[in-house]
Amino acid sequence: MLNFFKAARETAAAQTGQVSLSPREMRVLREEIARTQWAIDAARNHFEQVVDPTLIDCYIYELNAAQLRYQFLLRKLKSQEG
Repeated sequence: MLNFFKAARETAAAQTGQVSLSPREMRVLREEIARTQWAIDAARNHFEQVVDPTLIDCYIYELNAAQLRYQFLLRKLKSQEG
């Protein structure tokens, strides 16, 4: 039954152009932002310590991907708060 209400809310929000997250979903979003910050720090630390060219490329891609995910999550959070 909850999935029905969630789907209805998302459909209505999609029609108006704004999706409203529940408090639980907001908490999950904040946790995901924290995990992504950790992933950025980990990729940066690995990048700074490797010397193998293949691993350097790997951590560059990993860092870029984590930064893009972080930007996406922040935009999503700001759209909910503002």
